[in-house]
Amino acid sequence: MTLVALQVTAAVALALQVLVVAQVLERILDLPDAGITPGLVWSVVALASLMALGSVVTVAQGSVRRLVGELVARSMAEKVQDVATTVPLRNFESPEYFDNLQRVRQSAMSRPFQVTQGLFTVIGALAACLGVGAALVSLYPWLLPLLAVGAVPVLLTSRRESALEFRFSVDQTTNQRERTYVNYVQTSRDEAKEIRAFQVAPWLRERFRALYDTYLAALRRHLGRRLRLSVLGQTLSGLVLVATLLLLVLLISRGEVSVADAGAAIVGIRALQGQIQGLVGGIQQIHESGLYLDDLEAFFRHHEDEASTVPRAVDGMPPFAGVRIDGATFRYPGASVEALTDVSIEVGPGEVVAVVGENGSGKTTAAKVLAGLYEPDDGTVLWGETPYSKLAEDDLRSRVAVIFQDFVRYAFSAAENIALDGAGPQARRDPHGAEQVRQAARAAGVDGALARLPHGYATRLSRMFDDSSDLSGGQWQRVAIARAFYRDADLVILDEPSAALDPRAEHALFTSLRETLRGRSALFISHRFATVRGADRIYVMDSGRVVESGTHAELMAERGLYAELFDLQAGAYFPDGWSSAAP
Repeated sequence: MTLVALQVTAAVALALQVLVVAQVLERILDLPDAGITPGLVWSVVALASLMALGSVVTVAQGSVRRLVGELVARSMAEKVQDVATTVPLRNFESPEYFDNLQRVRQSAMSRPFQVTQGLFTVIGALAACLGVGAALVSLYPWLLPLLAVGAVPVLLTSRRESALEFRFSVDQTTNQRERTYVNYVQTSRDEAKEIRAFQVAPWLRERFRALYDTYLAALRRHLGRRLRLSVLGQTLSGLVLVATLLLLVLLISRGEVSVADAGAAIVGIRALQGQIQGLVGGIQQIHESGLYLDDLEAFFRHHEDEASTVPRAVDGMPPFAGVRIDGATFRYPGASVEALTDVSIEVGPGEVVAVVGENGSGKTTAAKVLAGLYEPDDGTVLWGETPYSKLAEDDLRSRVAVIFQDFVRYAFSAAENIALDGAGPQARRDPHGAEQVRQAARAAGVDGALARLPHGYATRLSRMFDDSSDLSGGQWQRVAIARAFYRDADLVILDEPSAALDPRAEHALFTSLRETLRGRSALFISHRFATVRGADRIYVMDSGRVVESGTHAELMAERGLYAELFDLQAGAYFPDGWSSAAP
């Protein structure tokens, strides 16, 4: 409403300026020999005041637009975050989704505001056109329709320009995503050491340059098309303006229009021409941004479509009676083969179950399905006897803790990295919450390292910010494990939990795993067969299938894939020979 009021104020001030200019010119031409009259002084003061008012309103409009822009940007950012954090995880395996997300990241922060700004521009320009138009009609009626006709060519060509701009943006999305990635790789912290070690910078720079050259070539062609359309529209509009001014000159020469009125009319024509251009520009802005908003709505529908397909959840969360995957099949979007085929895995109450297999065998995918992060294409996942599809997603998430091998190292405090719920600031106010965080850290064997940080558990874990510290790879892995232990979950899933741990720490983790879990169920994935010997049950995966299952002793007795892989690993520690008969 503030912007509308400012737009109307600016329009009224502009219309009054046209009329006051006529008054000033008329009184200047009628100056008596005695000099300047009070009426002329007041007319000049009025003109100056209106011009000053217009300047003040322009500054105020800029301030209000900036504030509105930030408010819209925040709102749209939160909506994009809502979608990106709730859509099915398999969306992040789809290039089409990433293309849509890339365009949304670019347009969501600006295009909705541009539509709003375009609307306000149209309102303001329309109000100004009406005000200035009324002033011109009072001077000479035929000026207004002639100037209105001049706006038609620009309006038509601008709509075509908007369509070209949107098409260009869609066509260049993949190129822009790759350019962004190559630039990120060259400037990020994690990749910096390898880029130097392997002298990758020249190759990456050339790749970035080639991508940019392709983009710039397309941009030149695109801008050429837009320029030709703009020149055509402005030329036709300019011809109408020339005809209007020539007609005005003709009328002056015939004495049908006074010099004062002619001067005011010229000022009015110039002002009205600018407002018409603003009106057309606002309409173009709304049309062009509206095309991007359609794309934005398509992105938001990812969330709406998902929400509409979720069945009614059961009342409350059933007591934990174990979980199991029953005949699950899963294929990643765009993949030619299934990642899982007829997989069945069960974890009973209080059980510690292991999944082993070579790289690419489907272990992590199976863990994601069991965690409810992926919905299988076929088969079912059950919480006791209740299908996951019948459970409320938030309830399920709260009862399952998952730590993957590629866990996230958040640039937050140590306490927040464990609790992931703002526990850092809370720790000073909630001793119980702080103690829960420390218990989880002690269980993961990282309490001492965190307590020795400059600000203890309140220390930010990152090199990106001032007054912060970082951890070693093994210490970070323990922090990630502490996240799983912190949650009051019935099921804990650990994907390669000892990948960055030294042998002593790995031994300590697995020998105390049952005690640490305190009766909770666990499924852990490991490629180190020595760590799974104490599991209640071991599932062996190969090419997306479960090919064996049983205890360590049972699997060794079968002399199948598990025994083969176990012997290969054990043999590396016994170069003089290894006996699989060893316990």
